[in-house]
Amino acid sequence: MAGKKARRPLRRWSRRVTQASDALDLEPGVFTQDDPRRIALSLKRSAERSRRRKAPAFRSAMSMLNFYANRAGAKLPEARRARLERAKDELRDLFGRPRRAGS
Repeated sequence: MAGKKARRPLRRWSRRVTQASDALDLEPGVFTQDDPRRIALSLKRSAERSRRRKAPAFRSAMSMLNFYANRAGAKLPEARRARLERAKDELRDLFGRPRRAGS
């Protein structure tokens, strides 16, 4: 074993953020749902119930959705990435915000 580095255990800090965030208590499996509207509704509920968030509910919910999509990175299948993008528009609708251009 000479010359081999000992492997460090994986630090899944991004998993900890989505499971135990100081901003939102997320419902289990929120990002794995098939319906973008259900994802958005769940995030909206979580953001509105949270007493620990520092930003308005819309901003907290959208930030968590962006965080998840960005941390999943290239490993996220295209269909799932598209579903999360549609969930962003649904979230905007739920909070009475304009959809992004081109939607």
